[in-house]
Amino acid sequence: MPLLIGTSGWQYTHWRGLLYPPGLPQTRWLERYAECFDTVENNNAFYRLPTAEVFAKWRDRTPAGFVMAVKASRFLTHIKRLQEPEEPVERLLRAAAGLGDKLGPILLQLPPTLRAEPERLDRCLRCFPAGVRVAVEPRHASWWTSEVHDLLMERRAALCWADRLGRPLTPLWRTAGWGYVRFHEGAAHPRPSYGDQALRTWVRRLGETWDEDDDVYAYFNNDPGGAAVRDAGRFAGFARATGHRVSRTPQLSSAR
Repeated sequence: MPLLIGTSGWQYTHWRGLLYPPGLPQTRWLERYAECFDTVENNNAFYRLPTAEVFAKWRDRTPAGFVMAVKASRFLTHIKRLQEPEEPVERLLRAAAGLGDKLGPILLQLPPTLRAEPERLDRCLRCFPAGVRVAVEPRHASWWTSEVHDLLMERRAALCWADRLGRPLTPLWRTAGWGYVRFHEGAAHPRPSYGDQALRTWVRRLGETWDEDDDVYAYFNNDPGGAAVRDAGRFAGFARATGHRVSRTPQLSSAR
């Protein structure tokens, strides 16, 4: 199970002195991030979709083999609420194509108020070419049905496993030949850090679900206080200790 571990975003001023050395200009933060991690989840695209030229610049600023997952624009997921998805998806793919072979999965995070609409989701997923990996993060309990499970399986879209306070927010369905996990908030001190037991439990869950050659993307979204950076490194350590192949993460000593 190749486990690709990163954080949800990289432009956090409170990571100065933790991941980013004092005095390092913000214009060089992506390069520094990519020295420590092999993957990142780009959340900026959710709020304002960058141009293909901006994506291309990020491609050129990162080393070979780097992977950038992209959170789909809120225009598609929260304003249109998956309705008439053809043009928003085409625009998203046209822009993200600037990443070239560094484009990772596309994340569709659905609004918590959006009740299950399998027909809308199916129409949206049909807009993505077969070679593009799509992860779906529903946030309303009405989505947890066999119909939705089978739809994700048919479209080979991964159900995004989400965690808050050390507990899964979603069913632990395997709906694709690869996985996607988001860690939103841990319950340990200092908040929102994750405790050792929670991280070890997630390593076990992933190992029990995916095979040795299946890619699994894991992103820590608990950025306050640098918790995401520290937890990503600890999570990687627990995974390595159980024999899993893990992408590059910063050593805790160098990240402090």
